[in-house]
Amino acid sequence: MNVLLIGNGGREHALAHAITRSPRLGTLFVPRGNPGLAALGREVALNIGTAEDVIGFCRDHAVDLVVVGPEAPLVAGLADPLAAAGIAVFGPSKAAAALEGSKDFTKTIAQAAGVPTAAHATFTDAAAALAHVRDKGAPIVVKYDGLMAGKGVTVASTLAEAEAAIRALHANEADARIVIEEMLVGEEASLFCLVDGETVLPFGSAQDHKRAFDGDRGPNTGGMGAYSPAPVMTPAMERRALDEIVIPTMREMVRRGTPYRGVIFAGLMITAEGPKLIEYNCRFGDPECQVLMLRLESDLLDLLEATARGSLAGHRVTLRPDAAVTIVLASQGYPGEYAKGSEIRGVETASAMPGVTIFHAGTRREGGRLLAAGGRVLNVSAVGADLAEAVSRAYAAVDAIDWPEGFCRRDIAARGLIAR
Repeated sequence: MNVLLIGNGGREHALAHAITRSPRLGTLFVPRGNPGLAALGREVALNIGTAEDVIGFCRDHAVDLVVVGPEAPLVAGLADPLAAAGIAVFGPSKAAAALEGSKDFTKTIAQAAGVPTAAHATFTDAAAALAHVRDKGAPIVVKYDGLMAGKGVTVASTLAEAEAAIRALHANEADARIVIEEMLVGEEASLFCLVDGETVLPFGSAQDHKRAFDGDRGPNTGGMGAYSPAPVMTPAMERRALDEIVIPTMREMVRRGTPYRGVIFAGLMITAEGPKLIEYNCRFGDPECQVLMLRLESDLLDLLEATARGSLAGHRVTLRPDAAVTIVLASQGYPGEYAKGSEIRGVETASAMPGVTIFHAGTRREGGRLLAAGGRVLNVSAVGADLAEAVSRAYAAVDAIDWPEGFCRRDIAARGLIAR
């Protein structure tokens, strides 16, 4: 099979890493600009914002499957014209991707399907939103309704924080749609499932770290690290999450005539009453994808194709029992302003360490040098017989990398280690 991969971050490097293990793979076409991807596939220059260009490329190069990594093209509707042109695509339609594209839409679906989730209200008027949080009090959660690369959520412990978040969103967009929710109490976890419209196939669990600094302090980021499996997602809890949250949601999408095909990422809060839905994402998480791909034993290409073609029934996902962890090395200043172009040394040495794999999230090559080219730059990942070994290996690899202009959290997977 010839495969076109859309997206060129750390998540896509991890997907390519798994796809290239398939004996069925012919050529993997990858976007230019990621040195890690360049080592795994044939680089192409392609404007993914133009569906006609993607369709033309697929026809010219006999592409059998398009795999869309990031959420933005899916929410914008890239999958629809590809499917209409007869091209198999892994990723939901625009209507189905609204589960990530609009938090208010997700709440509507959850209500219709009887899915447990936080009480909420939606506003486009700043004054009304401010009045609502003053009435409800803190702690409270303020969310931008659309996409903000994982940075559109404020868990406000005080009214002042909630008010500042609302004002900031409206300063950025005058009529911003804002969803205000009660704060759920418990432990967060992520559950991933493949869905082909009818069949829901669990793909594993993970926990990530959104805050920039140790101890869950600082601003929200796109993710500073992750580990899998999530100890809180026991087999019984996973079964409840499937039966009470994911499967009812997928049935409601079918009932509405917008069946979901792709990977669904359920962000959950495990409360004293059981699992509750925080939000859905219409793609693999980043950096959760990295740890899942390191644990995957099944042929990913088979699974992606079956999802796209509606033939998941009878397939299974096999994950190795080992634990996996990924630590994000980011540019100093991220998620705010940061400099680009600093040199990174020692990646080859770190990559050669036992159990270690390094995914490129924001790098570029200049001659023989590896340079930082983004906010989240490297995903230093490792597997181990247990979580402690995986963490030890990953941080040993981090310490082998010479990059003074970068930083990372030093407590990735600490919660998981305590849970042991």
